[in-house]
Amino acid sequence: MSTLLFPEVLSRRSLGVALSPIAAAGQRAARLAAEGRSIIALTSGEPDFDTPQAIKDAAFAALAAGQTKYTPTAGTAALRRAVAEDYANRHGLDYESANVIVSNGGKQVIYLAFAAVLDDGDEVIVPAPYWPTFPDSVRVNGGVPVVVETRAADGFKLTAEALRRAITPRTKWLVLNSPGNPTGAVYDAGELAALAEVLRAAPHVLVLWDELYEQIWFGAEPPAHLLKVAPDLRDRTLIVGGVSKTFAMTGWRIGWGIGPAPLIHAFEAVQSQVSSGPSSVGQAAALAGLQGQSEGFVQHARGAYARRARKVVEGLGGVPGLAVTEPRGSFFAWVGVAGLLGRVRPDGRPLQTDGDVVDWLLEAEGVAVVRGAAYGLSPYFRLSFAASDAHIEEAIVRIGRAVDTLATTPAVEAAA
Repeated sequence: MSTLLFPEVLSRRSLGVALSPIAAAGQRAARLAAEGRSIIALTSGEPDFDTPQAIKDAAFAALAAGQTKYTPTAGTAALRRAVAEDYANRHGLDYESANVIVSNGGKQVIYLAFAAVLDDGDEVIVPAPYWPTFPDSVRVNGGVPVVVETRAADGFKLTAEALRRAITPRTKWLVLNSPGNPTGAVYDAGELAALAEVLRAAPHVLVLWDELYEQIWFGAEPPAHLLKVAPDLRDRTLIVGGVSKTFAMTGWRIGWGIGPAPLIHAFEAVQSQVSSGPSSVGQAAALAGLQGQSEGFVQHARGAYARRARKVVEGLGGVPGLAVTEPRGSFFAWVGVAGLLGRVRPDGRPLQTDGDVVDWLLEAEGVAVVRGAAYGLSPYFRLSFAASDAHIEEAIVRIGRAVDTLATTPAVEAAA
């Protein structure tokens, strides 16, 4: 029998990191579904579409050709070159293969960024609401996440003044995510220019520009790109991208980082000891996507997400007590629930937090969403509309029904 004592044997860093609250919410919904409950799970940041057939065919061809061996640590030469060419074609940004590292998803690139740069106590500015991986990845690498809450009045985007106040001599990274998870916020060129002006006065700060959702945007024009607005920040900006959202390839685990060659070389050294190079077959599949074999799919998916976004905004916007932020990109809706706090469930329990609201939606009507507290800002919940139109329409009906059952004041028992 083991004599090790848990959690005493575990490091402070590991104890400071929790299971992803998004995964936890999804697992809870799955358990209820397995018990026979009718569940609509709108928790996951995963496209409901299948990977395009042309991309799967490229994977089959790679297998048939025997591409089943180790790849170079930083990725295959063909995929690194294709990533650089893609950014040149779409953004006019001139990068070489030496500026690109391919990893096991964008999440690993973020880990590499903090592992390669942070010393104990170094700070990373993380605007809230945030994707939970950002602060936890900082912590596991010995850093300190400096969380800066954004405001609904600012579209849940970091302002120049808030950034200026957050920067200290210990700041190593600023995280910017556009289109954003969980809010769907997209920075415009003017907002990026204002942030860039602050960064010019703080040359020690690197920028992690996370654009995993860059191909999922709603409107007449694609989102503004930081390095098109402020090309002088190129030598201290890391672009994080990948195929998971664009080509519905979440399970293939292929993402990339683009940045200064010395930074990418440091990432390669860390990756060589953490995981080695990514999947050979996954890289062949990603290459097919970047070579334009599935452009029609990208446009189709974008149109579907835009349609679903409208359904959510219009449907939940009519539910008393909810305030829906219109997403400009990604496939998430950020829903305010301040108007429900203080209301009372039929069993007499008051709703005091966004977690209470989320629990009630799941218990009463089988709709699974993720509490805003998981993203560092309350009282809200995140709803993923990467689901069928039918599921979204049914979820809106169920949410409205659950809200209708809430009393505005606690029931008072009649005197005996």
